[in-house]
Amino acid sequence: MDPPSAEELRERLQAQHVEVRDSPQLCRGSFQIFVVSGIFRGLKTLQRHRLVNEALGEELDRIHALEQRTLTPEQWEQERGSFA
Repeated sequence: MDPPSAEELRERLQAQHVEVRDSPQLCRGSFQIFVVSGIFRGLKTLQRHRLVNEALGEELDRIHALEQRTLTPEQWEQERGSFA
């Protein structure tokens, strides 16, 4: 079974901001994702990652490796402001 494309994963993740990078240098089917969503407020990292995994649904079975970074809009703003 072929791994999903970065675009397929991006379409599955409905959020304020989503970035998906294919990481073929690691291995085929490896991805890095960055998701910003208000739904993450008050949740711990593991809970956030579980929500992302649920959103990916069946695509998750076709992924070999997945690195996630999940932030609330406030955390994202704070990070972006620190680089200004």
